[in-house]
Amino acid sequence: MLHSVYSKALRDQRRVLLGWGIGIALLVSVMAAIWPSFRDMPDVEQFLANYPEEMRELFNIEAMTTGTGYFNAELFSVLLPILFIIYGIGRGARAVAGEEEAGTLDVLLVSRVSPARLVWQQAAATATGVVVLGAVLFLSTLTMSAAFGMDVGVGDAATGTLAMVLLGVEFGWLALAVGAATGRRAWAVAVPAILAVGAYVLYLVGQLVDAVEPWTPLSPFHQAIEGGPLGAGLPVAYVWLVLPALVALIPAGVWFDRRDITAH
Repeated sequence: MLHSVYSKALRDQRRVLLGWGIGIALLVSVMAAIWPSFRDMPDVEQFLANYPEEMRELFNIEAMTTGTGYFNAELFSVLLPILFIIYGIGRGARAVAGEEEAGTLDVLLVSRVSPARLVWQQAAATATGVVVLGAVLFLSTLTMSAAFGMDVGVGDAATGTLAMVLLGVEFGWLALAVGAATGRRAWAVAVPAILAVGAYVLYLVGQLVDAVEPWTPLSPFHQAIEGGPLGAGLPVAYVWLVLPALVALIPAGVWFDRRDITAH
């Protein structure tokens, strides 16, 4: 029996969440297991100094002599942001546009839920899925830090995890908004994916080109990973990670309500 769109959406992603959670836990475990060998390398500081200056600044490589800096450079600057964004986009695209293309959206709409409420419940389910992965990341980070002597604090792990969750939610909600407005899953994946690539390019180029640097605060990657994110505290920029996607959901619900989904 369908109790709510939210509960159905959570039930639909439970197996996917399990697989993603295991994958994230294994990734953190493998990278943490490498840390003791990296830490005990002779002349490790000289080794890091041999990296190009631009790369050292971009990924704060010189901080890799600490467990927090190592996790920042190896996981929280590239791999984890990409993984959380991929999950968010995939789930957001499936939430409305995927249901519509699969022919199951009618079932949701006949459950006496308005189109606008359906969008918001799917948004809540998407965010919940990302938060579950964030909880896995948080626990894995602390567990592996304790197991391999990385000295990552609870507060550092919490802020780093929060940055990843906010990235996933932002692009997941953007995918959901595009899907609700267009009814096309391909568009729901392509638009936020292109925006994510563009945002990352802006962040990278801004670190290397002085003329572009003033524009980098517009990039979600800059907002999420600048100065950390492990150990970065709670930057005000975190507020901007979700706000644009939240604003996009409002007109998306209106457009979805006005579309004739029977045409699909």
